[in-house]
Amino acid sequence: MIDPIDLTGEHSAVLVDTFRRRVWRYYETFGRHDMPWRKTRDPYRILVSEIMLQQTQVSRVVTKYAEFLQLFPDVGSLAQASQRDVITAWTGLGYNRRARYLHQTAKRIVDDHGSQVPGDPAILKTFPGIGANTAGSISCFAYNTAVVFIETNIRRAFIYSFFSGNTDPDTVDAVLFTEQFVAENAEGAWFEPRKTIGIIDDSTLLPLIERTLDPENPREWYYALMDYGNALVRYVDNPNRASRQYVRQSTFEGSRRQVRGRVIRVLSDLPRASEDDLLDTTGAPVAYLQSVLQDLLAEGLIVQDGLSWKLAE
Repeated sequence: MIDPIDLTGEHSAVLVDTFRRRVWRYYETFGRHDMPWRKTRDPYRILVSEIMLQQTQVSRVVTKYAEFLQLFPDVGSLAQASQRDVITAWTGLGYNRRARYLHQTAKRIVDDHGSQVPGDPAILKTFPGIGANTAGSISCFAYNTAVVFIETNIRRAFIYSFFSGNTDPDTVDAVLFTEQFVAENAEGAWFEPRKTIGIIDDSTLLPLIERTLDPENPREWYYALMDYGNALVRYVDNPNRASRQYVRQSTFEGSRRQVRGRVIRVLSDLPRASEDDLLDTTGAPVAYLQSVLQDLLAEGLIVQDGLSWKLAE
């Protein structure tokens, strides 16, 4: 594992300043300023977006986010809805247990917090399906709290910038701060190939994230970081492969995730379906489908109704 960077030396101070300026400049020029959850300060809507964005691409979330909020415009309407209606509205985003967690969270917010989404990450972490990083992101984006958290794009930005390539403070990135460079170069010119050596743990990155955090405007700073990290993967080999926390996404076609999604989609469209119906629509082997059904049953997403299956209410 790579040793932590010394954050006390003059060299590191220059690197941190260079990094900040580069990220801000990139964000000003290429930032994703039109994403709908960045145009609201409603904590409920930000909660919904952060749960949806867990393990799901932005492009898939944008349309579903608007549709979901039309059905459940506030935390009270979501809490009062049936689980079946919530899961049906969620269909297409995948990882359907997140819909159940969000539904349960809404009920707790109404019952225990006067229908106000808490801003304290310690409280947010007590809700189902919300870990430290999601709690941090909700707190930051909803309340502009200067909290330290990490997600895949942030991780990518820091590994690329501090653990690979040229880190000579006298030369690194200087050209990127000229008006001429910004005017004359496309996005891809900002990202030169770099090679990371070794394995970097999140525990090494967190002090750097804290050191670079903008305490006056953490919300916008994290937006900028995420956009910078998101762009990186389009132009260079994914720096996150050097992360100890990196998990390669499995192939979706024919996967357990795909079968689970098909089951939920069928049961969203029908009051109930037999095992034979599900075999026909999923194309899964009998034993495999039965295993998936038992998982969904244990998670509280479906129930057995005689010889048929249906979404849990």
